[in-house]
Amino acid sequence: MKVQLKQHSARIELIPLIDIIFLLLVFFIYSMLSMVVYRGIPIVLPTADSIEAEKGQVLNITIDEAGNVFLDEELTPNNKLLPRLKSEQSAFPEKTAVISGHRESPYRAFVDVLDKVRLAGFQRVSMEAEPKRLESPSMPVARDQRQD
Repeated sequence: MKVQLKQHSARIELIPLIDIIFLLLVFFIYSMLSMVVYRGIPIVLPTADSIEAEKGQVLNITIDEAGNVFLDEELTPNNKLLPRLKSEQSAFPEKTAVISGHRESPYRAFVDVLDKVRLAGFQRVSMEAEPKRLESPSMPVARDQRQD
């Protein structure tokens, strides 16, 4: 008497494989988002309706409420701003200059910085602002966060 053996072919289950792939994808997305580094000083930004995120290499120029200018968190005197901007632009010609001005900063300081950025040869200049938030009438808003 002969015994018949059934041959089972190896089978790869796809559902657990897809689950693992999605877990790896989520892990890499979250790890890349945590690598974004903000290199400016904390200030209160003005708000705007049309905001686009700027990507790529950026030079952060921050103006605080007293009119002091910071290049990547380093306080830069007014007489040394143009030479530093020119050296940054010559080293990285495709760099974007992002100007962040405090809501209460003097307008003259902003115009001076923008003028020096243009004189240094930057072709790409952006201004940073926060998007306007819709306020519900029942929710009280702190004085610092109130839209002017």
